[in-house]
Amino acid sequence: MGGVCCCFPEPIDFDAEVNLYHFDLHKAVGKGAFGKVRVVEHKKSKQLYALKYIEKAKCIRQKAVANVIQERRLLEEVDHSFVVNLRYAFQDDQNCFFVLDLMLGGDLRFHLERKEYIPEKVVVFWVAELSSALEYLHRQKIIHRDIKPDNILLDAQGHAHLTDFNVAIHYSERRLHTSVAGSMSYMAPQVVGRKGYSWQIDWWSLGVTAYELLFHRRPFDGRSAEKMTYSIVNNPLKFPEDATNKCSAAGIKALKGFIDKDPNTRLGCRPNGQGFEDIQTHPWFVEINWDNLESKDCQPPFVPDMKTANFDVSHELDEFLMVEKPLTHTKRKANTDLDKLKPELRQLEEQFTIYDFNRSKRLSYYPHNQPITTIGVEDTDRILGQSTGTVEPTATIAERSCAGTPVPDGYTKPISRPSTASQ
Repeated sequence: MGGVCCCFPEPIDFDAEVNLYHFDLHKAVGKGAFGKVRVVEHKKSKQLYALKYIEKAKCIRQKAVANVIQERRLLEEVDHSFVVNLRYAFQDDQNCFFVLDLMLGGDLRFHLERKEYIPEKVVVFWVAELSSALEYLHRQKIIHRDIKPDNILLDAQGHAHLTDFNVAIHYSERRLHTSVAGSMSYMAPQVVGRKGYSWQIDWWSLGVTAYELLFHRRPFDGRSAEKMTYSIVNNPLKFPEDATNKCSAAGIKALKGFIDKDPNTRLGCRPNGQGFEDIQTHPWFVEINWDNLESKDCQPPFVPDMKTANFDVSHELDEFLMVEKPLTHTKRKANTDLDKLKPELRQLEEQFTIYDFNRSKRLSYYPHNQPITTIGVEDTDRILGQSTGTVEPTATIAERSCAGTPVPDGYTKPISRPSTASQ
């Protein structure tokens, strides 16, 4: 007489270290060169998050191990209302995982390409929230280095959040960086000109982003890296003929302040917090209640339509039809001998450490008391683990479908729309 065999899943130990079994996997919402993003639900808390996972093999092939570890460490230091914050980090034998705040409102590139016009009051509100995030990051000694519409995500209420810390770095008051990192169209003159830069470059990039949101074009352009570099370094800031129809005089003044080639006079760049005070008191932000803004008590003037997907829906099909190995729950190999691993895999095992926001204290990895006074191209890039030249983010949350292309965006031909992932 035959018996009935019933298979029950093993019970999940939520008191153990966090792993993929703690989450239910939902829809895929983004992809890049070797990183993908899915919505996940924590099985115990029922909280939804964005799961960004990075295939170790591809990460090693693209020589991006140091970048992934750097991003993991920087995200552990950050916790702010207008940043996509890290909640968990862990790995299995195939992937490294970031579990982040879920942003279902889409990135600003997604909305920019679907709207003929974004009202000035909406842009002012977003820039105010992002200014608050930048002021916080700079107090943490962090330069983002890749601020652009693709890396700004909206939550369901319409609040703006900075994401993608893949090329972010710490800075010191006693050193300048000269490596070229980010997306060229948004780089400050000090970056493309390799003159040495610090946190002031983020305010330039925010200004270029605001300009693009208002006018559907960027202030500097060129059909080659050389021509774009020349334009950013030498050409004066110009506005479209119909600029006054889309932007107030105060707005024009603010854009001129942010997109100032001299970091010493750039809006937001006075030291010791005075730069942020200059932004708060600027006429463009006169309607902003900064106390209510930072506690998210202000009603955003634009609310995403949550009845439709605010990302490229093709990611879901791609995950199941095009991917050789779709993401699944898998147990780790027991008792792995680190000495037998390849150096890069061992580095990930040792340095991509577990993080659980319910248990772990946020730690700073800022290297205090550095004796060096400047960092050149080779030194900085050694820290990043990247070759010199324009660095494309390697596994962003709002990634391009052609991520990994070593061509800066915006000058040979229009690059396909970024693959938007809601975090």
